[in-house]
Amino acid sequence: MTVGRVAGKVALVTGAARGIGRAQAVRFAEEGADIVAVDVCAPIDTVIIPPATRADLAETERLIAAAGGRVCTFVADVRDADALQEAVAGGVERFGGLDIVCATAGITSAGPALDLSDEVWQTMLDVNLTGVWQTCKAAAPHLIARGSGSIILTSSIAGLRGLTGVAHYVAAKHGVVGLMRSMAKEFAAHNVRVNSVHPTNVDTPMIQNDLVRRAFRPDLAQPTRADFAAAASTMNMLPIPWVDPVDIANATLFLASDEARYITAVTLPVDAGSTQR
Repeated sequence: MTVGRVAGKVALVTGAARGIGRAQAVRFAEEGADIVAVDVCAPIDTVIIPPATRADLAETERLIAAAGGRVCTFVADVRDADALQEAVAGGVERFGGLDIVCATAGITSAGPALDLSDEVWQTMLDVNLTGVWQTCKAAAPHLIARGSGSIILTSSIAGLRGLTGVAHYVAAKHGVVGLMRSMAKEFAAHNVRVNSVHPTNVDTPMIQNDLVRRAFRPDLAQPTRADFAAAASTMNMLPIPWVDPVDIANATLFLASDEARYITAVTLPVDAGSTQR
């Protein structure tokens, strides 16, 4: 009988309603973990693309059950420390502890650096950086109590290089790397590992929308998926426009598993060579 790579573990995933977070939650469940799935399931000011919904989170729950996994879901905003604490406590009570943290919830918006409003700037940092810290603040004590664990922060290629038109996003994602490196040092004595993953474009609603497509193809009034793909392919070394959510989930699974038991403080690109192009 094959034993899952994270069998008997409990994994917290934020941003679990769709995209990378859903892929992580399902993939971890397939490999034997119990899942604590968290998402805001609501609009966020400054974000134009349609938000995840409670129906999306319910679909994640269904997919986990179909994979034979156990899950408890919570609707919470990663900016809300009390809501996160309550979600984590609920998951720990349900499953008896916590071993893995995937801090994946994030947003996107765009604009030239000097044109960003204070609100757009602050909301980006609040969700994509402070929200990651709040997630770790709520969850890490449970890993430390266990005496082991793995925390994986979802950054971006924008956490390793500059990109045009998203200075606030780049700043937040670079901040995630600094947070990861500091926590890796602080938590090492407790045998808790902390790493970050850095995707190129991922085929999720965060990029598959008119806002991002027009940013890549300003020459077209209504660029199609194919138009977008042609432009996005120029970012990567490998001849692909984007990766799939499961590619990030697989990398995260590796970092969470015992296969990576001595890997910590690492920035792992899953980027088709984009950062080296």
